[in-house]
Amino acid sequence: MAEEQNKQPEAEDQAEPLEANPESAMSEGENVTEADPVEESELTAEELLVQMQEEAEAARDAALRAQADAQNIKRRAEQDIERARKFALEQFTRELLPVADNLERALESAAGDDDAIKPIAEGVELTLKSLLDAMKKSNIEVVDPLGEPFDPNLHQAMSMVENNDVEPNSVIAVMQKGYTLNGRLVRPAMVMVSKSGT
Repeated sequence: MAEEQNKQPEAEDQAEPLEANPESAMSEGENVTEADPVEESELTAEELLVQMQEEAEAARDAALRAQADAQNIKRRAEQDIERARKFALEQFTRELLPVADNLERALESAAGDDDAIKPIAEGVELTLKSLLDAMKKSNIEVVDPLGEPFDPNLHQAMSMVENNDVEPNSVIAVMQKGYTLNGRLVRPAMVMVSKSGT
């Protein structure tokens, strides 16, 4: 029993310093931890404010870019629709051109004083006129450059002929008329061009 009593005080002595040390450590730690959170919260608030301002500016820039992109897409779509509307008839126009050419050839072959052919020629002429009027309503224009200067954007030179009676590079004969649709060339006029004699 005496031995047990001797052991107990030693254990108590050892326990006391352990209890005293945490208190002193806590009091030192409290001073450190009390000062740091105040400074950290102030820095964090300033940093947070700067960060939020940067994010707001970035969001504003992104919104402006998105708005500009949307306007560009809308404008491009409107232009595509307008182009599609204006030139949707291009393939149909190409298919109509041989009909107009054939009617013109029929009129040329029916030229003469034969009374039997005159009514047919008049009918063909009226048909051709109706076709050209309908084409004109759809903005299909005839390119008939006889006597005009040669324009490589609208004409295709089939041959050059010496001719001193007209200016060089003038169209002296049209073998096949050209056509444009809303200002865009559908088929160039096939022409004969003059050149100066040597």
